[in-house]
Amino acid sequence: MLSFQPTTSAIRERPRIELRGVIKDYDTSAGPFTALKGIDLTIQPGEFVAVVGKSGSGKSTLLNVIAGIDRPTRGEVNIGRTCVHQLNESQVAVWRGITVGVVFQFFQLLPTLTVLENVILPMDFSATLPTRQRLERARLLLERVGVADQANKLPASLSGGQQQRAAIARSLANDPPILVADEPTGNLDSSNADRVWALFKDLAAEGKTVLVVTHEREIAQHVSRTVRLSDGLIVNEQSEPREVEYAVR
Repeated sequence: MLSFQPTTSAIRERPRIELRGVIKDYDTSAGPFTALKGIDLTIQPGEFVAVVGKSGSGKSTLLNVIAGIDRPTRGEVNIGRTCVHQLNESQVAVWRGITVGVVFQFFQLLPTLTVLENVILPMDFSATLPTRQRLERARLLLERVGVADQANKLPASLSGGQQQRAAIARSLANDPPILVADEPTGNLDSSNADRVWALFKDLAAEGKTVLVVTHEREIAQHVSRTVRLSDGLIVNEQSEPREVEYAVR
C-alpha cells in the first residue's frame, strides 16, 4: 500500500510540477469525452503561470488534475517526490491539504462559519500547527489579504472582493508551496481583480508556485508564463512570447 505521511519538511518543500502524457476521459450523456489529450507540462517552483483558452478547452480539468481534485485516466502527475496519480482518495486528501491551496471562482466559504473560522478550518483538518497557534495564524493571514476587520462576520455580509481575499487567506492556511486558482477574478470588478492579481504576484515572488485559470485578456502583464489550451491540447501561439515549451502526444 502506497503511503503518504505529512511532515514539516514536506510542507516547506518547493516541488516541481511534472505532467507526462496526461489524458482525462469523461463519460457524459452525449457519450465519451476526452478533456485532456496527452498533456506534457513542467512548472518550476516559484513560477506564476496562467492557463488560458476558450471554454471547454480543458483548462479547469488541467488545474483539477494538478491539484489532485481529479484523477487522470492515463499518464503521470508527479509533484515533487509524490506520484499524485498513484495516491488513493484519502491519501490525496492529506497530500493536498498541506501541498496545494485552492481558490475557486465562487469563493466556496462555508456560510455558517465566520471568516476567521473558515481560515482556521484547513489547519484543523491537516493539524499542521498546534491548536493554540491556529487562531493567530488565521488572523495574520486575514490581515495580509486586507480583510482582518471582517474576521468575525459571516461570508454573506462581505463583498465579493472581500470574500475572494478571505478565500485566498484560507488557501494559505497550511502554508502550501502551490496555489491554484480557477477564474479567481471572474466575479470581481476591475479594482478588486487588480488587488487579487497583485497578491498572487507577491506570493509568487516569495517562492510559491501560482497556477491560475483565467479569461483575463491582459494576463501577460501579471504572470511569468502563459499556457494556452485548445481542445485538450497545449498549443503554441507566436503571439505568446513566453509560451511554455510543450509536447503533444
